[in-house]
Amino acid sequence: MSTSTATRPAAAPEEGTARHEGGSAATAPGDTPAATTAAPAQPAAATMTMAGALNRALADALAEDPSVLVFGEDVGALGGVFRVTDGLTDRFGGERCFDTPLAESGIVGTAVGMAMNGMRPVVEMQFDAFAYPAFEQIASHVAKMGNRTRGAVRLPMVIRIPYGGGIGGVEHHCDSSEALYAHTPGLTVVSPSTPQEAYSLLRAAIASPDPVVFMEPKKLYWAKGLVDTSVTAELRRARVVRDGADVTLIAYGPSVGIALAAAEAQAAEGRSVQVVDVRTLTPFDDETVSAAVRSTGRAVVIAEAPGFASVASEIQARVFEQCFEYLEAPVRRVTGFDTPFAPPKLEHWYLPDVDRVVDAIDTLHWEEGS
Repeated sequence: MSTSTATRPAAAPEEGTARHEGGSAATAPGDTPAATTAAPAQPAAATMTMAGALNRALADALAEDPSVLVFGEDVGALGGVFRVTDGLTDRFGGERCFDTPLAESGIVGTAVGMAMNGMRPVVEMQFDAFAYPAFEQIASHVAKMGNRTRGAVRLPMVIRIPYGGGIGGVEHHCDSSEALYAHTPGLTVVSPSTPQEAYSLLRAAIASPDPVVFMEPKKLYWAKGLVDTSVTAELRRARVVRDGADVTLIAYGPSVGIALAAAEAQAAEGRSVQVVDVRTLTPFDDETVSAAVRSTGRAVVIAEAPGFASVASEIQARVFEQCFEYLEAPVRRVTGFDTPFAPPKLEHWYLPDVDRVVDAIDTLHWEEGS
């Protein structure tokens, strides 16, 4: 069973947090008085960390919809091991944001019951590997309830899962198990790559009438960017984040930054590199990805997870099937290795980097001088 200790000191969200400075202290369920939900006015656009953007998304959803509630291990008074829920219990009270026992299956099972009864629970799995005890609930009930009842009972719930490496953690704190959820019909699986995407996609996930597994790249929690809270995002849609004419890099979550850095490096060599952020792993946006690859004729898929039987291999297969006549070279993959996650001092050898991406691009059957 999981512990409640993070592998790295957590940085509190900066701009955009939902802490209410003047509100009353949080109260346990059944106690009085309840904390106020009023908050100082915040600008629509501000620079935030990804953790701060997620915090703002949760706070805005809690303020706008009384059916939304947040719970999980240490998400209450502590604010989560990565401080994503910092200040929410102070502002909204212990009935809207509260701690649970260390029992992931119970957390998700409770959320299923709440969603069946008109609530919109947002639950946190403290680390990716800690979600494994909840997988039976996710696969057997979360993913299947709508189909089981022919649409009569839908589950508007979000399961937040911090995942991936780059924080110097041990293997059970740095797993990338997105393929398990992507392979389970009935789930929408999302992974943001920037603070803006984190805010907009989490708001869309909470508003969804069906369950969403929201994969949060841990190494990006401290990354900063401009966030406009008026910007919305559509689930199930990929996005071209850099235009290019020679090759398409396809990535999601923590790998999008690597793709963009590789594109910059290749621009210095005279190659025009397009980058596509998948955003929603399933249902997959074949239309956007295929159109992008057809426009360049070459593609590389980048992901942290081991390559065998992975989301990256599925993307590669779909591109082959739908773009074969347009391809100038085989579709390559740059992924983590088919081993358990590396120890902290070796993780830089395990994770995809710019050099590995550039090496893959170099194998794409370029004509002399191109």
